[in-house]
Amino acid sequence: MRAVRLGPRSLAALVLVSAVGAVAFLWPFLAPPTSQLSAHAQDAPWLFAGLLVLLVAVVAATISESDLGPKAVAMLGVLAATGAALRPVGAGTAGIEPMFFLMVLSGRVLGPGFGFALGSITMFASALLTGGVGPWLPFQMLSMGWFTMGAGCLPAPVRLRGRAELLLLALYGFLAALAYGTVMNLAGWPFLDRSASGISFDPHAEVPANLARFVAYCLATSLGWDLGRAVCTVVLTLALGPAVLRALRRATRRAAFETAVTFDAPPG
Repeated sequence: MRAVRLGPRSLAALVLVSAVGAVAFLWPFLAPPTSQLSAHAQDAPWLFAGLLVLLVAVVAATISESDLGPKAVAMLGVLAATGAALRPVGAGTAGIEPMFFLMVLSGRVLGPGFGFALGSITMFASALLTGGVGPWLPFQMLSMGWFTMGAGCLPAPVRLRGRAELLLLALYGFLAALAYGTVMNLAGWPFLDRSASGISFDPHAEVPANLARFVAYCLATSLGWDLGRAVCTVVLTLALGPAVLRALRRATRRAAFETAVTFDAPPG
């Protein structure tokens, strides 16, 4: 059962946004030292903030093309609100971010289309809730959309259930949580003041040198938080995963997203 199906238009828009997002994240390793982009590195956050428009367009196209019914809209709203409410819990201290495990399980049950919409909307709603709106928000929305969509792309549930499925989700959550932190480092690392540290991005250096700087930056600044987030996701997935998966699947079966809603004429 899929609450949101990726049709041709929404799939094309998703590929476009992902391609632009990949360039937005990886430009420090793609642009040569002599390029104008490197010369205007401090302006890049505002330029790439235009991704927000594309992200909203992808979600809108996904919802409109899939003929999303009221039951799926309600499910999307409830899960996005729950994820947004979970984000301030721990405030990221030592990587305690329980919203990630909910995104993994929701994407697993409801599929990649629903997962991308849920991840991006949840991050946007949580930013409004916590006051975290800024040029980094499009990067967070795209990264969380990828994170949640990836869970929906795992092997089909009919082939994998029980403990094996739970272990797969825990492994995915661990690796994806680390990847999320690494990707988000790419969104901020190029704009670190070069005079502040020897591990900041150098627009005049070659790719191997900047790659070494980026690895050192990740190890020195975020690895502890990223590991904490990954471990927290694994622990919550193993502890609460069976109950949450059952609840989501029960709600999905009862909602019968793919069944058209009809209204009987009143008697007489």
